[in-house]
Amino acid sequence: MLSVEVLTLFPRMIAAPLEESILGKAREKGLLRVQVTDIRDFADGKHRVTDDVPYGGGAGMVMKPEPLVAAIEAARRRQPEARVILLSPQGARFEQGKAHQLAQGGALILICGRYEGVDDRVLRWVDEELSLGDFVLTGGEVAALAVIDAMARLVPGVLGNELSVQDESFSGEGLLEGPQYTRPPEFRGLRVPEILLSGDHKKIARWRQEQAVARTRERRPDLLTRQKA
Repeated sequence: MLSVEVLTLFPRMIAAPLEESILGKAREKGLLRVQVTDIRDFADGKHRVTDDVPYGGGAGMVMKPEPLVAAIEAARRRQPEARVILLSPQGARFEQGKAHQLAQGGALILICGRYEGVDDRVLRWVDEELSLGDFVLTGGEVAALAVIDAMARLVPGVLGNELSVQDESFSGEGLLEGPQYTRPPEFRGLRVPEILLSGDHKKIARWRQEQAVARTRERRPDLLTRQKA
């Protein structure tokens, strides 16, 4: 089972998607456990303030260390072996290989950053930072859901067909997946490639490999460069 605790200022942004589709079914089967924790529960005072102006001036607000560290420590008491990850645009890029690695670990604590980021002192309680790419989101909630989704589908039993994980983009040889088709065999003059209708599985496998390489060369040549390196 994959166990994840998400620390966030906006719990409802996380909770709703977890009820749907593959993630919802994985939770029903007991293959995925996700606890959503409101960081505000660890803030002092009537207004439960979790952010403040940055020292030295500048635009925006910064997440305060006291409530966030308290939330991390509480989560770590519940899951002592969990890896603590901060979703941040400054983190390493999250890729399929990392999803496999984290899914095998079994337990994670995901921190959703907000505003201009977190007080840098919080990083002493963080194992690593991850980013979805070179762009900025309004918060880490969407990134946390992406990480959970990518990991959950790698847990045995989550997907209906386990071969789906082996054949999809970025798996195996690290190539993009080739084109896919389904019924009808012809749609508005566009036909499914005859080889896919041939029933010759060896030829189909060879064609799919060729298409995967061609599509990767066209759309993500950097992936082929990584393979050679």
